[in-house]
Amino acid sequence: MSFSLPSLPYAADSLEKAIDKATMEIHHGRHHKAYVDNLNAALVGHDTLLVKPIDQLMGELKDVPESIRQKVINNGGGHANHSLFWATMSPNGGGEPTGRLADAIKSTFGEFSNLKAKIKEAALARFGSGWSWLVLASGKLEISSTANQDTPLMVGNLPLFGIDVWEHAYYLRYQNKRADYVDAWWNVANWDEITKRFEKGS
Repeated sequence: MSFSLPSLPYAADSLEKAIDKATMEIHHGRHHKAYVDNLNAALVGHDTLLVKPIDQLMGELKDVPESIRQKVINNGGGHANHSLFWATMSPNGGGEPTGRLADAIKSTFGEFSNLKAKIKEAALARFGSGWSWLVLASGKLEISSTANQDTPLMVGNLPLFGIDVWEHAYYLRYQNKRADYVDAWWNVANWDEITKRFEKGS
């Protein structure tokens, strides 16, 4: 058994409100595929690790031999992060969350605009490559940022969504204007999927 590249849940050109077709094709078909291939290569001979779901593997790094742990962090994190990234975007996305998630956001951050501002702040403050996240930490909403392909799963937090701020995620359309990309990302946010994650984890 080995890890596999998940199919995009929509056409590559269907997130044009935020991300262009060429970026989606390269990001998914090359970058994400490379993480999957490299993760499988790193885990050859470690069958007990290969059968774990990716989120479990990344949450139980203590069980990964030290000799391959950094490769698993880099590539397993890349696989986990991108699998979530595709799922939490939608051609029909955008708007604002409703229900319990909206209530939790309001009680934690105040207005929804405050959440957006803090996510953007974390994204812009991340030097180099990484992610800006909304996570559940001990049942409470928090904003965090990770470098490279580190994932909140590594410290026991549940990522609800993350905005990829590696340059390959946005450079073809936005060049160095990371802030414009982060602003546009909200147009494709899949609140149905994000809410499911919140309700499952809370």
